[in-house]
Amino acid sequence: MRGVLRADPLRVETFTRLRMTQFERLLKAVRERGGDGPRIGRPWCLPLAERVLVVAVYYRTNLTMRQLAPLFGISPATVCRVIRRLGPLLAIAQTSRPADAADRLWIVDGTLVPVRDRKVGASSRNYRFSANVEVIIAADTRLVVATARPAPGNEADAHVWRNSGLPEQCRGVTVLGDGAYINTGLVVPHRKRPGRALLAGEEADNAEHRRVRARVEHAIGRLKNYKALRDCRQHGDGLHHAVQAVAHMHNLALSA
Repeated sequence: MRGVLRADPLRVETFTRLRMTQFERLLKAVRERGGDGPRIGRPWCLPLAERVLVVAVYYRTNLTMRQLAPLFGISPATVCRVIRRLGPLLAIAQTSRPADAADRLWIVDGTLVPVRDRKVGASSRNYRFSANVEVIIAADTRLVVATARPAPGNEADAHVWRNSGLPEQCRGVTVLGDGAYINTGLVVPHRKRPGRALLAGEEADNAEHRRVRARVEHAIGRLKNYKALRDCRQHGDGLHHAVQAVAHMHNLALSA
């Protein structure tokens, strides 16, 4: 049975919101990471471009395996194997410490992603079983710099940040965070003390801090246009791979 979705420009842009040139860059990254080999056993029933499209459409729409299978003319089991094989290969590239770290400004924030895996998430303040995912963006480009492995959703942002490994990647870079990151070494807003109002200069600093930090909330909102980050059905490392892949596609969508 032939499916209705193929890796042509119209369907790629419709279902992934990536232009064909951007999708080809994603495809190139997957190929360089070994996504097209080694050829052992039965060959895949779809070419690499359409297998990458399967994964991108899955993250974008959060359709089930049974729903995706007839769209590509394959079985639900094949959809599952494609996602498990290629999902980790779509991940955003690891960011090294920039040479001009002292001149950079990054912004961090945590977001709750509802999950089904009880080993990954926890009952949290959004009244759902969720995982806490930390996201860092560059303030000037709005591109995602790094994401951390998901932590249980009932853990505080500051605790997740300290145990995430992200502080080592941010060494030497100025990083903004909200009031939840107090005593972490990040630039946070001034806090009111009992019986003392903020000074006029502190109020102005906080207003500017909110204006700049809003960029990370906008970026997280765009990441969640990929519906797999609104209700992740994957278990184990599935959420981590989804966040990394979505961050990669988000960066490609913002590129020229």
